[in-house]
Amino acid sequence: MLTILGFAMIATFLVLIMTKKMSPIAALVLIPALFCVAVGKGAHLGDYVIDGVSSLAPTAAMLMFAIVYFGVMIDVGLFDPVVRAILRFCKADPMRVVVGTAVLAAIVSLDGDGSTTFMITVSAMYPLYKRLGMSLVVMTGVAAMANGVMNTVPWGGPTARAATALKLDAADIFVPMIPALLVGLLGVLGLAYVLGLRERRRLGALRIEDEESVVAKEAVLVGAGAAAGPAGPRKRPVGGGVDGGDGVDGGDGGDDDEDLLKGLDPDRPTLRPRLYWFNALLTGVLLTAMILELLPIPVLFLLGAALALSVNYPRLPDQKARIAAHADNVLNVSGMVFAAAVFTGVLQGTGMVDHMAGWLVDTVPEGLGPHMALVTGVLSLPLTYFMSNDGFYFGVLPVLAEAGAAHGVTPLEMARASLVGQPLHMSSPLVPAVYVLVGMARVEFGDHTRFVVKWAALTCLLILAAGILFGTI
Repeated sequence: MLTILGFAMIATFLVLIMTKKMSPIAALVLIPALFCVAVGKGAHLGDYVIDGVSSLAPTAAMLMFAIVYFGVMIDVGLFDPVVRAILRFCKADPMRVVVGTAVLAAIVSLDGDGSTTFMITVSAMYPLYKRLGMSLVVMTGVAAMANGVMNTVPWGGPTARAATALKLDAADIFVPMIPALLVGLLGVLGLAYVLGLRERRRLGALRIEDEESVVAKEAVLVGAGAAAGPAGPRKRPVGGGVDGGDGVDGGDGGDDDEDLLKGLDPDRPTLRPRLYWFNALLTGVLLTAMILELLPIPVLFLLGAALALSVNYPRLPDQKARIAAHADNVLNVSGMVFAAAVFTGVLQGTGMVDHMAGWLVDTVPEGLGPHMALVTGVLSLPLTYFMSNDGFYFGVLPVLAEAGAAHGVTPLEMARASLVGQPLHMSSPLVPAVYVLVGMARVEFGDHTRFVVKWAALTCLLILAAGILFGTI
């Protein structure tokens, strides 16, 4: 019964947010509360929620201060050279813009933190998407998939969890998987190319006089989306959708969008060019300390945010202004994380997640025993989407590994196969970083989900096929 109710709760949540019948925050709170009562454990709801909040509180704190830190770095102009380089490459061509999004997200993902990747990627690319009238769900989808592939680096989380759960060396898991992961990344770039061509056909490639004019007109990117196309000046809708494709809207327009676009204004008063190398060094030290795990990540970002604010904006009114400027993102993301704590708390506290995992393992036919690595790779798609990485790697993977060992499948093969589902996992409603992505891009979570799931699943299967072909799975 708990298995059925668990799947029913997840399905109800997804249907409600994808059909926009409820907001994600409301659905994350109310749906699990109702199902908790339905399984007869309503009296324990408070305990489940507190447990969920306690487990996600460090993540919420990390996101809060990471948003402030990287928000300040964007304000002071640390990432402006990256933006200029991407703009030079893109040349106002929708195809190049989408490919540039994938490349930028993949590069920044090397820091191992999804929220950081999404903040930098969206801040750099959002103005260009809005200026050209491109679909914003294309941006969020491509960024999420590129980050999902790169999330498998040993310091990113999943590989370390798999190594810990099966008592293996993370390098032994990751290094042989590099060729398969590169195939997955090439698949994301190929998909970005195809989606970019589709956007180009819909919008047309704009004529911009020369590469330098793109950089020189960064301030014009703040404008309202009028663009000169092949047929001369024309008005483009702000945040257009994908016509004849997925039928999703690219995002809502409005005056508040114009405020966000000013983030890349080369004349903005928040710039601190004299402190550029200090900010670059501070960011490098922060990311290095995060990779080396010198301190807990929330503590690192808390210290980093405090130092960045104090040095770049010594005057108290300026510090308050910067915090206020990013308060909207902080509140939205932290609120979503704590709402997700209700969902995960009920799933785990009622035992639904254990029953669901057990049922999935038991349904594997006996004849598939020698192919448990393949089975694990396939199961990693739904399991890492519907539960946290901790739940999958510490709760389910050891059970699957035991079943595989009985048929001669090595733990290393099982661990590598378990990484396959990460491109889809990064768009799971249980991943806090995805709310940073859709929140900053002004995209509805349901729209993002409808767009990205099929492409992310295809990317996962491509990695799995490559792993089998190269003999690593």
